[in-house]
Amino acid sequence: MLADIVGGGTDSTTRTVEWAIAELMNNPELMSKAQKELSEVVGSNNIVEEFHIPKLKYLEAIIKETLRLYPPAPILIPKSPTESSTIGGYTILKNTRVFINMLAVHRDPCIWDSPMEFRPERFFEDDGNCDFRGNHFHYLPFGSGRRICTGMPLAERMIAYFLASLLHSFNWKLPHREKLDMSETFRMVLRKNTPLVGIPSSRLSHSYLYV
Repeated sequence: MLADIVGGGTDSTTRTVEWAIAELMNNPELMSKAQKELSEVVGSNNIVEEFHIPKLKYLEAIIKETLRLYPPAPILIPKSPTESSTIGGYTILKNTRVFINMLAVHRDPCIWDSPMEFRPERFFEDDGNCDFRGNHFHYLPFGSGRRICTGMPLAERMIAYFLASLLHSFNWKLPHREKLDMSETFRMVLRKNTPLVGIPSSRLSHSYLYV
């Protein structure tokens, strides 16, 4: 069980960072906004520290949008209602195994405006002001209720720290004339069909900051 928790948590965190970097490479103007925020909060003479993370609001919106479009677990672990219920005109009997397709919910055009567009700014709007705690049923990247992902608090911090460090320390671009493949495949977690390959170049003012 411990191996499953650690392995699953590691894989989902790295895949989320990979999706975020891929979308930002596809949208360089968004990457510029994130790096501008990092320069203002962290500075070019410093590396990212944990105390910087709560101040990085645009980075938080990028992570939320990444988890909306690419939830690590697109199909939530099956649930069983403790009593029969009627939802949307459908009767769900007691003890029925229910699978929730969060990928479909997160990309539902009836809920989200331009759902296939990567737009972090939506999380500054009233209808997109969601957290990770499972309190908004149209946005559940970590699940909800008593069986919400136990690794959610750690994942929230580590994704932000890894992504902030990569964006603050480096500029990222694709190899010459390469087209970015954004197709997806589902194994243990949702991952890119073609692993991301990016070319980094340094952003920080001093080389010793990379040691």
